[in-house]
Amino acid sequence: MTTVNTKSGRIIKVVSREEEKSTLTESDTEMDERAVEAVKAAINKARICKKPIAGYDKEKKRSYVEHANGERKYPE
Repeated sequence: MTTVNTKSGRIIKVVSREEEKSTLTESDTEMDERAVEAVKAAINKARICKKPIAGYDKEKKRSYVEHANGERKYPE
């Protein structure tokens, strides 16, 4: 488990995939699943409304904005 300190002073515990089953409760797991589905729904809605969508390119290790026409723009 890794801890991250935020600017506001909060401490966030980051659990790896290997530690997930032994650390998270059933309620935590359900909440994570709901959050993943909420993000998928928001991205789908943005696509339908032809809004730009932010993403991350794992190969280039860079963030991008994808426009409705499929064009990706990488910030400088």
